[in-house]
Amino acid sequence: MVAGVTSPLRLTDIAAQAQVSEATVSRVLNGKAGVAAGTRHRVLAAMDLLGYERPVRLRRRSNGLVGLLIPELTNPIFPAFAQVIEQALAGHGYTPVLCTQTPGGATEDELVEQLEERGVTGIVFLSGLHADASLDPSRYQRLSSRGVPFVLINGFNEHVNAPFISPDDRAAADMAVRHLADLGHRRIGLAIGPTRYVPSARKEAGFKAALPSAESQGLIQRTLFTVEGGHAAGGALLERGCTGIVCGSDPMALGVIRAARERGLRVPEDVSVVGFDDSPLIAFTDPPLTTVRQPVRAMATAAVGALLEAVAGTPVQRTEYVFQPELVVRGSTAQVPEATAL
Repeated sequence: MVAGVTSPLRLTDIAAQAQVSEATVSRVLNGKAGVAAGTRHRVLAAMDLLGYERPVRLRRRSNGLVGLLIPELTNPIFPAFAQVIEQALAGHGYTPVLCTQTPGGATEDELVEQLEERGVTGIVFLSGLHADASLDPSRYQRLSSRGVPFVLINGFNEHVNAPFISPDDRAAADMAVRHLADLGHRRIGLAIGPTRYVPSARKEAGFKAALPSAESQGLIQRTLFTVEGGHAAGGALLERGCTGIVCGSDPMALGVIRAARERGLRVPEDVSVVGFDDSPLIAFTDPPLTTVRQPVRAMATAAVGALLEAVAGTPVQRTEYVFQPELVVRGSTAQVPEATAL
């Protein structure tokens, strides 16, 4: 009999969920040697998913706390990042501490102070103040001088000595524009956030490079990265005759689609819309959204790896790791209407 398992059925269930043999499950549950760390983690994760309590001997002590600061939870891309980061940290024995900023709540600086008071091993910043080029980056220099390792996702700043993880925002805008151009669209607009944010500025630069004509340069609306922001920007771009619109986020794209429908326009028959992120469930919108996928798992895994290298004492350099996005074509883009193409 395996400790903590009352019947062969449970062993079978765990093995099937973890995609390992029953013998491997038995070795993990009995604390035997000879099982790779990754395999052991899969078995324990399978137990958690199936609702089985871990035997006391398998409850390992945490290697330490790691702070994870994200700006919000309403945009589904942030919980998607958080989930992968937390899984990666747990796989290395660290306990993640999720900190979310809300209007009127604690600021990023206050949250960092609270995390330091709790003796965190390191901090992951996702789309934090580092992404705002108008702000003083010295807060991160001071954090580094206090010996707290950290990594920054989405938003490069040349004045901060830390590892940065970014998607190729310029390439993302370029591939979205080229996709619409290949479908015959000539009046292509961009709904984007304020350009003081590095990802927005990079996307706008990619958009302008892909559409060098003076007319296209003017078809840019800067707004909030929300459904409401997309709705406002989409309305303005549609009034200016855009048949294709590239958006800085998936929620913005949903706002553009709402604006189009309010004007009696069909998506994609009359207007094509491209989002950015490929957030969870975005494939199930009406219509399913064509979007540029941000490589969340690869970026989150790299961020954790870079942080743990710093925790281990590896000298930290100002390095930006840039990941290639991917165009995911679904149902919100189509050939330009014939009357418009003439």
